[in-house]
Amino acid sequence: MTVPMAKHAAAADMDLLPGFEPQRLLRLVRETVSACDLDLSGYTVMTEAASGAYAVTPIAAALAGANKVIAVTRTTRYGHAADIENNTHMLAAMAGIEPGIISVVETKDKAALASADIVTNSGHVRPLDAEAIGCLKPTAVVPLMFESWEIQAGRFDVDLAALQARGIATAGTNERHPNVDVFSYLGLMAVKSLLEAGVAPYRARIAVLCDNPFAEYLRRGLEGVGAIVSLAADFETLREGPRPDVLLVSQRPCWKPVLTSEDALWLARNAPDALIAQFWGDLDRPMLDTLGLRYWPRIAPSPGHMAVLPSAIGPEAIIRLQVGGLKVAQVLLKPIEQRTAADMEYVDAL
Repeated sequence: MTVPMAKHAAAADMDLLPGFEPQRLLRLVRETVSACDLDLSGYTVMTEAASGAYAVTPIAAALAGANKVIAVTRTTRYGHAADIENNTHMLAAMAGIEPGIISVVETKDKAALASADIVTNSGHVRPLDAEAIGCLKPTAVVPLMFESWEIQAGRFDVDLAALQARGIATAGTNERHPNVDVFSYLGLMAVKSLLEAGVAPYRARIAVLCDNPFAEYLRRGLEGVGAIVSLAADFETLREGPRPDVLLVSQRPCWKPVLTSEDALWLARNAPDALIAQFWGDLDRPMLDTLGLRYWPRIAPSPGHMAVLPSAIGPEAIIRLQVGGLKVAQVLLKPIEQRTAADMEYVDAL
């Protein structure tokens, strides 16, 4: 690797995986910026500086012409703030970005918020609460770096009421736009998780419990590797299907376990050796342990978070999502009468 990375878990993984080579990351970013015709010339962007594939967000904004990128970072289990800052600047230098365009900071202070034309709801920038939103100028925009329906699936890191009260434009990102196409990676993510659990999807009977737009993408990806898939939005319907080898759970988070004790008891009686694979939606692991049921991953993700991240299969989906979110910002900054039909295809309105 040309650019030395931080010696923390996520960064160390990047050292080992050719798919995360800086030269490859930059090529993918440039290709996606070009495909989306992303142009942020003259704007100030506040986003995050982070580890792994998420290191690309400030780079994408700068390559799209932003005159200033304020990249907020902090130390997490994925990396130390000082290492992330160094890596961000080294990646920017490799990309030919002029020094000073990207500033890495550890706090989103009031002056920085007030200067931004674009504020993403990326991890280190969250939460965008009423206090932070009160600092924004009325002409600022907030692109949600996910589809709008997800904000109603247990997400409390953006105060929509405060944004609406200030008249600040916000919208989700159409992750199914051909130039973004993040949903098409969902099946690969499920396959990756099952392989890590020691289950070959080929010829496995996989019951997918999914009540959201991920459903058909998960089905398509699993059937593409030879799985026998049954799909339902509720557990009662799944009971009527064949006894599964795997129950893949992909339910909207509801801040309580998405499998009830009755559901778990039915599994213990009727499919005791089935693997419960968590994709999205929280599980009561102690309850499952009590019933002798197997689940994956063994360690629970944070409440409301996906158990397998797009970055687990490479940087492509993350790069597409970040550039797509910045494209939404570009569209929102245009006067309404100047927004074309092609522009609006990137936007997932609230």
